[in-house]
Amino acid sequence: MSTTESPSKFDHLEHMPIRELLSNINKEDHTVPKVISGLIPDIEALVKQIVPRMEQGGRLFYIGAGTSGRLGILDASECPPTFGVPTNLVIGIIAGGDQAIRKAVEFAEDDPDQAWLDLQEHEIGTPDTLIGIAASGSTPYVVGGVKTARKNGILTGAITCNTGTALSEAAEYPIEAVVGPEFVTGSTRMKSGTAQKLILNMISTTVMILLGRIQGNKMVDMQLSNNKLVMRGIKMLMDELKIDQDQAAELLDTHGSVRVALQAQGHA
Repeated sequence: MSTTESPSKFDHLEHMPIRELLSNINKEDHTVPKVISGLIPDIEALVKQIVPRMEQGGRLFYIGAGTSGRLGILDASECPPTFGVPTNLVIGIIAGGDQAIRKAVEFAEDDPDQAWLDLQEHEIGTPDTLIGIAASGSTPYVVGGVKTARKNGILTGAITCNTGTALSEAAEYPIEAVVGPEFVTGSTRMKSGTAQKLILNMISTTVMILLGRIQGNKMVDMQLSNNKLVMRGIKMLMDELKIDQDQAAELLDTHGSVRVALQAQGHA
């Protein structure tokens, strides 16, 4: 039996008091970062391969089904506003298409050929990277897509929560985050999903830093898409340039970007 399908360490959940339920879920969640700390060399190896490809114009793709697919889409969709990159630089694809983001599409994950067809719509090629995400490591949609991508010379990684899976075997750079049985047996939206999200955060953030999208520790390329972010940009300029709020606001309004405003003032 795979780890993700193993019985929970807890039973009779319906009889537990609320405080006990919450405490036990939290206790289980605490184990996830410890597991990921042991995977840093595997994550590093993948990031080292991704960055030079993206420096040459490559893109980063995620494929997954259900929770795994949604997490990939979430990470991809946050890259443009956070780092100011084009919307087609990091792309998340879910089995069943965009309708599956909100509502499960029955049997969409069972077609091993569909992921490659979905990827071809984006004209995926050898400069690109594909990361397959599947807690079980056996989802046909994900395994099939990674296998075909690798055959076509595309760099492949995988994030799974079991060892020795078909997905790990298919990918060049597998990351196996074995977080143990879920609090609710088989509910991989819990610890497994948390592990996948943390790993995706680590990959995309590190890649973007190495691509020069962070200056110091600031999101100088972030999209100024609401008042909160405009004020954050103003504060960045105030701190960096030692100017008052009105001056910073005028600079940001003139240049439309924290980075460009800093460069205009001689701050690389």
